[in-house]
Amino acid sequence: MATILLAEDEAVLRMLICDTLEDEGHQLEVACDGEEALQKIERQHFDLIILDYMMPKRTGLDVLKLIKEMPEKKHIKVLILSAKSQYTDQEKMRSAGADDFIPKPFSPLELARKVEDMLA
Repeated sequence: MATILLAEDEAVLRMLICDTLEDEGHQLEVACDGEEALQKIERQHFDLIILDYMMPKRTGLDVLKLIKEMPEKKHIKVLILSAKSQYTDQEKMRSAGADDFIPKPFSPLELARKVEDMLA
């Protein structure tokens, strides 16, 4: 069982992801925007962070860059979810330190498999 932070501003998608990953035995903490995600990252330990690319207050890319500047947190694997799936967008995410990327829309089973691969 892993402890996962999910930062996603869409309530329905947040609920779907939580249900899917909790069914796999993971413990989820949620954030509704980038600022809330950063606060939780600073206070808690996570095995994996899932960030939506486009969120209020701070984008997923902004949060990712800040995580990678934190010596005690930069090792945490980060998965980005985004409707921005152009090659250049993916390169920005990887350059900022994302470990992987899933384009929206996606299958909950695809997400569960990706999460398991990243945690292995």
